Amino acid sequence: MWWHSFKRSQIAAFLATVVDYGILTTWVEVFHLYYSYGVALGSAFGAAVNFLLNRYWSFGQTEDHWYFQAFRYAMVASGCLILTTTGVYVLTEYLGIYYLFSQVCVSIVIAISYNYPLHRFFVYKKKGHYDQTIHFSASQSEN
Repeated sequence: MWWHSFKRSQIAAFLATVVDYGILTTWVEVFHLYYSYGVALGSAFGAAVNFLLNRYWSFGQTEDHWYFQAFRYAMVASGCLILTTTGVYVLTEYLGIYYLFSQVCVSIVIAISYNYPLHRFFVYKKKGHYDQTIHFSASQSEN
């Protein structure tokens, strides 16, 4: 079952990335503005797309009120924004890597190691999953 949600979440992430990179590229290449602001703006719009796709399609977790999920998602997305912006800045400014390539490298690492686990187990967790784990552990220790 995790594989199904993982595949869907990666497709959702890809679509959100298209939005993210589209905004970043337009910001830098068309408007000739500083790339770090474009990274932040693109990340914000990409996060909104990703939240909606994951809620309704990847994880199908619509039992919880959207605003609770949105709050948890915002916390995760804020961390992602900080990690992405910092990572792209470091790779671009200190290692001289082209900003779009830096964005791709940082995004792949963060998507697998940070976003998916936090989305699956924190933002879109199944109701009662954590409680059942605690209950099971408590009943095991009593025996």
